[in-house]
Amino acid sequence: MTTLDARPGCDTSDMLTIHALFRRAFADAPGLVRGVADGDAERARIVGSHVREVAGALHTHHSGEDELLWDTLEQRAPACALHVGLMRAQHQQTAVLLDALLADLPAWESSGAATDAAPVADTLDALGDLLQAHLGQEEADILPTAATVMTQREWGALHEHGMASIPRDRMLLQLGWILEVVAPDERAGWMRTNLPAPARVMWRIVGRRQFAAHRARVYGA
Repeated sequence: MTTLDARPGCDTSDMLTIHALFRRAFADAPGLVRGVADGDAERARIVGSHVREVAGALHTHHSGEDELLWDTLEQRAPACALHVGLMRAQHQQTAVLLDALLADLPAWESSGAATDAAPVADTLDALGDLLQAHLGQEEADILPTAATVMTQREWGALHEHGMASIPRDRMLLQLGWILEVVAPDERAGWMRTNLPAPARVMWRIVGRRQFAAHRARVYGA
């Protein structure tokens, strides 16, 4: 650990990329569900698997903040306590909706029926609405404080928590979804900053094609 790692003050801009990823995913998901033809169980399983993966990623993201962020901010920036309390409450609301989503998914994945799709899509709508408010408030009220009172090492623990949850065989697919929300003219720079050279080579050789096929499968060719 360097002296810089232990000094208060960190770059929280990576969170904006993750938030953009969730905004995109939960904005698109209800339409993907409603777009499945009534009775098309095969297509429902494909979209359902995508929804399940996105929901799991959100749960992991929130659990990392619950474990690694809120207590630290309350202790070091007491004036931020009201904002942290709101974040905790919104995480609880999100957890309730995620539980409902995961409870409703199996019936739709099995039947593909429009009647089973409806509660899934409605819950995704509710999650999207909640996230629009939550992520914006976090960016406005939490990230500036975290950038001042947390060390880069502490902030990096959030990234490590998220990465540890991604199976190795899903890493390149996750990278593809992230790159989709990075502006095209910034992607090369983002990759140089955030990925080691071997990972960049793997993306060019394998990942790009793998992700394109996966995206076409989820969104429809």
